[in-house]
Amino acid sequence: MIVRDKPGPLQLLFAVRGSVLPHIWRELALVTLVAVAITAFDRLVQPLAHTGAAPFAVFGTALSLFLGFRNNAAYDRWWEARKLWGGLLADSRSLAREATLFLPDPALRHRLLRLNRAFLHLHRAQLRKLRDDPQAEAMTAAVPCPSLANSPNPPCAALTQMTLLLVQARNSGGLDGFGAMTLSDRISAIAQAQAGCERIAATPLPYVYSLLVFRTSWLFVLLLPLALIEPAGWLTPLFTGIVAYTFFGLAEVTEELAHPFGATANALPLDAICRAAEISLAPHLDEPAPAPLQPQDFRLD
Repeated sequence: MIVRDKPGPLQLLFAVRGSVLPHIWRELALVTLVAVAITAFDRLVQPLAHTGAAPFAVFGTALSLFLGFRNNAAYDRWWEARKLWGGLLADSRSLAREATLFLPDPALRHRLLRLNRAFLHLHRAQLRKLRDDPQAEAMTAAVPCPSLANSPNPPCAALTQMTLLLVQARNSGGLDGFGAMTLSDRISAIAQAQAGCERIAATPLPYVYSLLVFRTSWLFVLLLPLALIEPAGWLTPLFTGIVAYTFFGLAEVTEELAHPFGATANALPLDAICRAAEISLAPHLDEPAPAPLQPQDFRLD
């Protein structure tokens, strides 16, 4: 995720970090070259049919509304994912406090919290489709448990181990019924947030939306020079490129927001959220707290 103060006018004009321009410059170049070819043919070889602006005004308005709808749907996914991870962070902190209250045995309490910490990193790695994640492996190694690494769903295995630990503590008399219910409810809340994240990751925006947006965007910008030649003349490629940047850029932003757990610059900073949880859990584990992650070149992963 891009984290920076409001840039100045020149920085805003030329900023590339976090911009969609590196992803769409080929499309912009192609559209501009087509506009140059159409303009040159019209001016130097044979006049083409000039359609006027009215049809494109109607077409452009409809396309803008559809792009706006798709962008809102994508942002809803991004914001819901952020709220779910905020809930995971809050539940991890509450679990640590409740474990301090209800689990007097330091060994059981520390194992529970280490399992929770491992769960967060395993969940992050699973959402990002990372097979070999050093941080997740390190957190798993801190809780010797073969079932975590060998499970088809390691985050679920971590939650299962947390529940089994509560069962063990309850059977041994180290946890009363109310404490077991409280801690179990907290693990259930974590599992619900996990399921919500998995739902977002496994259910993309309907493909027909993307197909319609990209087809109509290309059709619009390729035909647009026919409407701009008469009023704009040789400036037609410039205005066509500006319009193409708007439509293609908004479509690309929507694509990034629709995948909030990806590795793009505008995806959620899951590493930083997991580090925040580590910092909060460290005092309860009698460990030194790690330093918070800082943005690198305005990007926080």
